[in-house]
Amino acid sequence: MTRTSIVWLRNDLRLADNPALSAAAEAGSRVVALYIHETTSGVRPPGAAARWWLHQSLVALGAGLAKRGIELMVRDGDAASIVPQVVSETEAGAVFWNRRYAPAEREADAAIKAGLADSGVRVGSFCGHVLVEPWDIATGQGKPYSVFTPFWKTLRDMPIAQPLPAPKAGKAVPSKQVDADYRQPHWAGKLAAHWSIGEDAAQQALSAFLDQSLADYPEGRDFPARAVTSRLSPHLRFGEISPRQVWHAAQAVAHAEPGRQAAVDKFLSELAWRDFSYHQLYHRPDIAQVPMQGKYAGMDWRDSAEDLAAWQQGRTGLPIVDAGMRELWATGYMQNRVRMLTASLLAKNLLIDWRLGEQWFWDCLVDGDVASNPASWQWVAGSGLDAAPYFRIFNPITQGVRFDADGDYVRRWVPELADLPDKWIHQPAEAPADVLKRASVRIGASYPKAIVDLKATRVRALEAAGRL
Repeated sequence: MTRTSIVWLRNDLRLADNPALSAAAEAGSRVVALYIHETTSGVRPPGAAARWWLHQSLVALGAGLAKRGIELMVRDGDAASIVPQVVSETEAGAVFWNRRYAPAEREADAAIKAGLADSGVRVGSFCGHVLVEPWDIATGQGKPYSVFTPFWKTLRDMPIAQPLPAPKAGKAVPSKQVDADYRQPHWAGKLAAHWSIGEDAAQQALSAFLDQSLADYPEGRDFPARAVTSRLSPHLRFGEISPRQVWHAAQAVAHAEPGRQAAVDKFLSELAWRDFSYHQLYHRPDIAQVPMQGKYAGMDWRDSAEDLAAWQQGRTGLPIVDAGMRELWATGYMQNRVRMLTASLLAKNLLIDWRLGEQWFWDCLVDGDVASNPASWQWVAGSGLDAAPYFRIFNPITQGVRFDADGDYVRRWVPELADLPDKWIHQPAEAPADVLKRASVRIGASYPKAIVDLKATRVRALEAAGRL
């Protein structure tokens, strides 16, 4: 047994089902946990909202590790320098981590692994962040998948490894302040009212969803005013819960109650979208910057700082879009259908480069994920892997009428429209003057005029894509 083992934590801030932590506990009589706020070239740092979550998560994890006799060290800098430095400081004989999949992350990890091995340090890496490794799932021709449905059909029939228990507890060590250099932005306090953070909170969220919301999930997930989604995405993003834990907990429900199998399948198919995003991330150049369909590199995007700011601030004059952007700013989160509507408006109707939207979401989302965020933006923008992407242009008015018919979502986040009748809540500019007056709505004053003509800009987007 090695005297000291290091577990290098990244997107796996949990005790249970943490293969790297389990390996470190088995290999060393002493385990040191290390987290690095990386400045490594090309490794994408978290956005501001995700950085707020990360701090709370590290604090919770540090306390949990200390109870089990494991110290959590938090450092800042280039991982290529810090990992060997901590190995030297602790006289560690082994380093373990769970794998990452972005191009720059893989390159950095490979270089560190080679350097440690050359120094005689044992190195182990594991699958801890996805259901199936990207190289372990392929088409019949042995190629990466480019369409989700066949990917899902293959994944759902593959054996998913059972979650590992947390390592046995050792003698507790003093709980030290971790991530002490973090300075919370003045705006971040508002996020705390909407979230509970940490491994325990993640497990509670999963249990509550399976017990209370699963039955309504297949239909209700499309309606933003209904609280029927799991809201597990930030917990998964930081690895406070593993996808394998989610998978097997949901399957256990279906096994106990076969009548709930359809709802479980729908939920797990959405979890599989996350794996599909990592599949794309692994097999392609940096998908946060490079269109997955090469022709979109030649897209003639508009440059409009004014329109971009109106979109970012929820001042587009399109109620469900504005509601989504304001929800994002207030909570660090946005319901999935509304994410599609807001992204479609920016990339299609406004014809503004999707990468600017992806970066805004990255900075504002507590669940800003290195794979799911850019993959989803490319899917909506049309540059992603899809059979017929270019003509998918969501109409936020008709979508609002369909999925927020009584206007509850809009009224919550766009309160200046709260007194409008349901008939006009998604198209206030079309309401008769007397209706607007009774609702105290003044288009262009208390609520902005729409910044786009949806029909005309739809045609413009189709023409721009058609020229590629």
